[in-house]
Amino acid sequence: MDINYTAEERAFRDEVRTFLNEKLPKDISSKVKEHKRLGKEDTIRWQKILNEQGWLALHWPKEYGGTGWSPIQKHIFEEECAEAGAPTVLPFGVNMVAPVIIKFGTQEQKDYYLPRILRSDDWWCQGYSEPGAGSDLAGLKTRAVRDGDHYIVNGQKTWTTLGQHANMIFCLVRTDPDAKKQEGISFLLIDMEKSEGITVRPLITLDGEHEVNEVFFDDVKVPVENLVGEENKGWTCAKYLLTFERTGIAGVGSSKAALAHLKQVAREQQVNGKPLIEEPHFRSRLADVEMELMSLEMTNLRTVAAAEAGGVPGAESSFLKIMGTELRQEITDLFRRAAGPHALPFLPEQLAGDFDGETVGPEFAGSVASRYFNFRKLSIFGGSNEIQKNIISKMILGL
Repeated sequence: MDINYTAEERAFRDEVRTFLNEKLPKDISSKVKEHKRLGKEDTIRWQKILNEQGWLALHWPKEYGGTGWSPIQKHIFEEECAEAGAPTVLPFGVNMVAPVIIKFGTQEQKDYYLPRILRSDDWWCQGYSEPGAGSDLAGLKTRAVRDGDHYIVNGQKTWTTLGQHANMIFCLVRTDPDAKKQEGISFLLIDMEKSEGITVRPLITLDGEHEVNEVFFDDVKVPVENLVGEENKGWTCAKYLLTFERTGIAGVGSSKAALAHLKQVAREQQVNGKPLIEEPHFRSRLADVEMELMSLEMTNLRTVAAAEAGGVPGAESSFLKIMGTELRQEITDLFRRAAGPHALPFLPEQLAGDFDGETVGPEFAGSVASRYFNFRKLSIFGGSNEIQKNIISKMILGL
């Protein structure tokens, strides 16, 4: 699956490997490789290291603090990070709201928020989904009513990832209830620490984790200067942001690292006296995943290259989202099969960052059930895969 890199690209890869070897904290990479929980401080510590190197904002224009890397360089960096066990950069600030601020924000918003995102001063979360408005996001009901120099926000958001840590949330709110569904929506930046009337409640997921939340807004005052873009034109911002989110969900680098680990496990696990990797049905599924992943990698590079030329990921990001999430789910299922009966126990304490007790079964088994359950969500969030197929049929196939 290796790409035939040029001498210059191989030199860049060596530079990245040297950086990761010297700067990636070993305690953090060990947690990542062992699929243990990362604390908020782990994520911030790594992002500060990346920012000090100038390598945090891969997809920003260089004038705002971006790297200025080519699509191949970005691909190499993400692949090497995944292989080294580097944490995924928290996407909500760097890769989601920042591109929207750069594209649609005022100069004052850029001057204030972008440096804070680079320094990890703010922990952002996303206020999109609501009860009854998930994949049908345009059906959102959270209201923002203009009152002088402020909007008064009332409503509820749900599935707010890591909202328990956040001090900032970017929200879609309805500012014109009489307009059509996709119209009358605005994009607001809301300070969760300083604003009164915000309540965050945990939602415990199938794997026992507190990853997502409900967020309630009760007469929350938001300054008008926190509006990004034009009032009632927030749907444009929302669609722009979602193309970046869906491209990121593809997770090519992490899938390649996981596949390499899966192969290693399959060589070590025995079935009827032979390595699991030699079992015909398992081997066939493994080969299918590898071929699909090669195809996804090339498609991802083409999409990123098109964006590099001045565009923005379009409907192709929906294809990347579908294919990438299905592959990641298939890899977790193959891990589950490789673990056999050892995949059945689920001991949440084994996922704690400071756990040093005895594990159940092979070294990879302790987190198999957790990952398998958690990855069921991948084909739902960011717009369900069924919705993405509708986008492809309309925007690409013209149906």
